[in-house]
Amino acid sequence: MGSHSHEVTDAILETLKLAGTALKDAGVRFALAGGCAAYARGAAPSLHDVDFVLVHDDVPIALDTLSKLGFRTQRPPEDWLVKAFDEGRLVDLIFRVSDRPVTPELIKRSEPLKASAVILPVLEATDLVISWLMPLSEHSCDYGSLLPQVRALREQVDWNRVASVVASSPYAFTFLTLLERLNIIAPVEPSGSPVWP
Repeated sequence: MGSHSHEVTDAILETLKLAGTALKDAGVRFALAGGCAAYARGAAPSLHDVDFVLVHDDVPIALDTLSKLGFRTQRPPEDWLVKAFDEGRLVDLIFRVSDRPVTPELIKRSEPLKASAVILPVLEATDLVISWLMPLSEHSCDYGSLLPQVRALREQVDWNRVASVVASSPYAFTFLTLLERLNIIAPVEPSGSPVWP
C-alpha cells in the first residue's frame, strides 16, 4: 500500500470518527456498514467511503447533524439513501437495502465496536454479509471485491441464516455456492426465517 492510500484511509477514518460520533450524540438509530464495518470487524482496509445504515425516520436529524458539522448534504434521486460530503469524502446514509427498509431491529442487533478509535454500533457480521449479497444483480455482480471481505469475516457469520435470507436471489445464492467450492465455508442449509432486516 503506497503512502497515498494510507492518507486516503486515514482521511476516511477521520470522517468516520467525526460523523459517527455526531450521529451517536444526536441519538440517531444507525450502524456502521460497508467496508468500514468490515474493517472494524477485522478485515483489511478497503475504504472508499463511509456507509451508515439508519432508520428512515431518523434521516432528517442525521442530515441536520452532519450539516451543522460543516458536511455538504445531498438528497440524490435514488430512494434508498442520502449523502453527505466531508470535503471530498463521501458518507452514504442508507435507509433501504434492496427495497427493504432498515428496521430498528437491525440497528438493535448491531454491536458496539472500536472503529477509528471511537466505539460505534457496527452491523452484526451476518447482517453485514446479507447487506452486501442482497443487492447483487445482473447489473452489479462483483464477486471479486466481496471475496476478501467475506473470507475475513467468515467465522463471525451465521451462514445458514444468510442462506435462508438470500435464497430468493440467484446471484447471492450462487456466491454462497462459490464460497463452498473454495472451501471458505462449510455447505449451507437454509434455516430460520428468511425475514430480513
